[in-house]
Amino acid sequence: MTVELHTLSNGLRIVTEHMPGLESAAIGVWVSAGGRHEAADQNGVAHFLEHMAFKGTARRSALQIAEEIEDVGGYINAYTSREVTAYYARVLREDVPLALDLIADIVLNPVFDPREIEVERGVILQEIGQAADTPDDIIFDWLQEEAYPGQPLGRTILGPAERVRAFERADFDRFVAQHYGPGQLILSAAGAVDHDQIVRLAEAAFGHLPPSSPMVPLPGQFAGGERRKVKKLEQAHFTLALEAPGYRSDDIYTAQIYASALGGGMSSRLFQEIREKRGLCYTIYAQVGSYDDTGMLTIYAGTSAEDLPELVGLTIDELRRSAEDMTEAELARARAQMKAGLLMGLESPSSRAERLARLVAIWNRVPPLEETVVSIDGVTLAGLRDHAAALVSSNRAAMALYGPVAKAPELAQVVGRLAA
Repeated sequence: MTVELHTLSNGLRIVTEHMPGLESAAIGVWVSAGGRHEAADQNGVAHFLEHMAFKGTARRSALQIAEEIEDVGGYINAYTSREVTAYYARVLREDVPLALDLIADIVLNPVFDPREIEVERGVILQEIGQAADTPDDIIFDWLQEEAYPGQPLGRTILGPAERVRAFERADFDRFVAQHYGPGQLILSAAGAVDHDQIVRLAEAAFGHLPPSSPMVPLPGQFAGGERRKVKKLEQAHFTLALEAPGYRSDDIYTAQIYASALGGGMSSRLFQEIREKRGLCYTIYAQVGSYDDTGMLTIYAGTSAEDLPELVGLTIDELRRSAEDMTEAELARARAQMKAGLLMGLESPSSRAERLARLVAIWNRVPPLEETVVSIDGVTLAGLRDHAAALVSSNRAAMALYGPVAKAPELAQVVGRLAA
């Protein structure tokens, strides 16, 4: 498998990887513009804009977009995160030119028809309502807001309903002008693709754009705080966040392996101690979410009102113990899980195309897989324990609780028990 990288004269980057033996390909455009790139009065516009891409272009109606991709058995989709908006498709080998043309069209030529704006506004308001009615969705938005209060990184991706109700075409035009220049676009393709063909097609579709420079977002400052909403629900939902490294940090692999050992699977500490031994919950896990300059270790559990205080206490105790008695066996298991997850993901052209785009966005290159494996294998037990010790000694944490949570300890008690 061969990774090839090319940059057009206007700054648009193209990365491809041919995967022998495949008859299909994944191709997409990753835009360095997500929730954290929005001004306060733009919150939600990146996500709204993503929705509008499929509502018609200067060349195609919404129905034509759907029919053209499905006539060849492919699919097209998009998503918005806090740092990226992505538009991507999966097609057979011979339909790669069609897929690239469709993606270029929806990214560069959306018409923002006023009638379609109103239709999609209703869809997004329903999406916001659905998230608000789903405790284990909305609680993570609250946790993010508490971790990064008053910052773009702390705002929701969907945006508040009042902002979504107010967006007009001019808001979309302004965001596109600010963030959709070629310097902010990465075209990534993997599978049954030919690099030279992709470059030619990209030059024809994007080469006319004038050069642009990416906007550097405001730095994320993890502050911490607590949000608690008492409501009559069957379960009490608990989340806790501690600051973790950003994905450019040398410690990113240590943080990821630690999260896996702590709560990444059935053999993890939190799962074994809290679910298997004590039966205090059905779901409990830990994960690391990283951004350009910061990140969060997040722990989530759902339990009963009566068991919540004990569950929170045991979670803190496991965090503290991990700084003292994390074992070589746990490190080896978490390391193996991370490498297996990486390698299994690479069997999918869609996952591979996304990984290529992400790595180019971070490093402006695609490090060889062997380099990544060496970094994973380089994580030591001493480094893992030091990372855990730094987490528990921090006096900053974010906590969000929802449901019958009145008996849960306060954040100050949690932080105090962590550092005890």
